[in-house]
Amino acid sequence: MKIPFIDLHRQYMQYKKEIDKQIAEVLDSSMYIGGEKVTLLEEKLAEFSGSKKAIVCSSGTDALLLSLMALGIKNGDEVITTPFTFIATAEVIVLLGATPVFVDIDEKTYNIDPKKIEEKITKNTKALLPISLYGQPADMDEINQIAKKYDIKVIEDGCQSFGATYKDKKSCNLSDIGCTSFFPSKPLGCYGDGGAVFTNDEELAKKIKMLLNHGQNKRYKHKYIGINGRLDTIQAAVLLVKLKYFQNEVKQREEIGKRYTKLLKDSDIITPYVKSDRSSVYAQYSIRVKNRDEVISRLNKQGIPTAVHYPMPLHLQECFGHLGYKEGDFEVAEKVSKEIMSLPMSPFLDKKDQDSIVKELL
Repeated sequence: MKIPFIDLHRQYMQYKKEIDKQIAEVLDSSMYIGGEKVTLLEEKLAEFSGSKKAIVCSSGTDALLLSLMALGIKNGDEVITTPFTFIATAEVIVLLGATPVFVDIDEKTYNIDPKKIEEKITKNTKALLPISLYGQPADMDEINQIAKKYDIKVIEDGCQSFGATYKDKKSCNLSDIGCTSFFPSKPLGCYGDGGAVFTNDEELAKKIKMLLNHGQNKRYKHKYIGINGRLDTIQAAVLLVKLKYFQNEVKQREEIGKRYTKLLKDSDIITPYVKSDRSSVYAQYSIRVKNRDEVISRLNKQGIPTAVHYPMPLHLQECFGHLGYKEGDFEVAEKVSKEIMSLPMSPFLDKKDQDSIVKELL
């Protein structure tokens, strides 16, 4: 038995004719950066999310970086986020000379615990950067209320949650700015790196658009110091096809995620907890077990791939040593990082394969 962790090949074969046609159009046009397909994709993404503006860019990491740059985050500023996430979330804060201030997570959702945010706010706090981890939006109402109280901005890191809903609104349209990633393994993925920034603020959107193109407002006229953060046109072409079928894939993801949970409900395995007022796109189906190494070894021997998202919280990473955190500072994140593991997950996971995975787990 050999089960793919994410079945990207099967997905490609499903949409092959349309994807190949779109890519061929780009090649025939010789328009590899920008152009009509990029503009159309931005329009379609804004429509899907409910945001006024969607700005596509070169990666989810750059989406976060551009958002912070647009808000003027700089040396000496502080941005509150969680230590239980991919490194990019905190990395971009440090790249701008600012300081990531970590807040522990909720043990059930693995998202930032809003009850612990206010105690970390100082006069230097300029933004809150919650992560909608594993596909489920964070507690955005509570987070937005705190931000309003202290007059600070909120950026949702929705790099794993695009397509999920929170109280009938879409992830990435829940705060001042939302960001997502189109890395191939994401719920909506392209065939390389890609990302997008979402906002309802027209001025922020204009600034982000300039920042991702070297701060340029007219050809060879530069208003800001920016980056080369453009999305290439071939990736836009791929995403235009995939976006047509994305809502159906979101539904399939939810069905598969719920089926996993139902099949595992009588076991000692801790399955994902999704709050009743929101949905998850199950970017990963992540469970918690006490004997993780043993479970992973057993599954791998049967041709079942696994992953660990994430084995070490950010506050314990060597690159953040200058922040002065130590083991024990964020007990929930540290506990979860020792038990978490992810199972194969995609909209194309067969029931028989899912049954085989569960059988080996139990």
